[in-house]
Amino acid sequence: MSDNQSHILVVDDDDQVRRMLRRCFEDEGYRVSEATDQSGVDAALDTGIDLMTLDLNLGGTDGLTIARQVRQNWDLPIIMITGKGDMIDRIVGLEIGADDYIAKPFHLREVLARVRSVLRRSGPRETASAATAAPTACIRFDGYALDMDRRSLQGSAGAIRLTSGEFDLLALFARHPHRVLSRDQIMDMLKGHDWAPNDRSIDNQIARLRKLIEVNAREPLLIKTVRGAGYCFTPHSIEA
Repeated sequence: MSDNQSHILVVDDDDQVRRMLRRCFEDEGYRVSEATDQSGVDAALDTGIDLMTLDLNLGGTDGLTIARQVRQNWDLPIIMITGKGDMIDRIVGLEIGADDYIAKPFHLREVLARVRSVLRRSGPRETASAATAAPTACIRFDGYALDMDRRSLQGSAGAIRLTSGEFDLLALFARHPHRVLSRDQIMDMLKGHDWAPNDRSIDNQIARLRKLIEVNAREPLLIKTVRGAGYCFTPHSIEA
């Protein structure tokens, strides 16, 4: 049984796939809602969703469009489950903020493992009582506050939305400032993520982070590229 009764939204226009995933998730103790299109997704999100599985190849609005709209308005982990096996589709999905990607046909045990991993990384949803809880571990750098317990990033203009993958990557950099990390080291240190050979999602996530925290993403000062070696997090000041 699931310990936290997480609520999963299954988005797929294949009735058989939706039923199979619903049965699988409910057997593990998760709450499950279903949707086949954008309107169904919008209605379900208002009920409180902890994670969404999303098919790219829907009959109406395509999954990528739905993922973009969800990412703009909700801090919600997304696992793309699709019959498209092309690497380009995977990269585009990760670029717009998907937290993981599974190609059909899939094994239900693999889906469950990915769901559990993403839910662990995304952390519990913040409640009113959490807002008044004891102070949490926080790393401050150059005007930003990275809250490790609440998995949030605050800047001078307010909260900055990060996917769970982006948060984990920034947290890794913040724990190892002024140290050059190769792509292989980053992939090894980010346990729980599923990386494919020649996977460029690290580079894509860094590009997105730069757009969020750099004054000029084309001339980054916080996350610098060290040619031939990797990346280095170089804040002017940092304190935990």
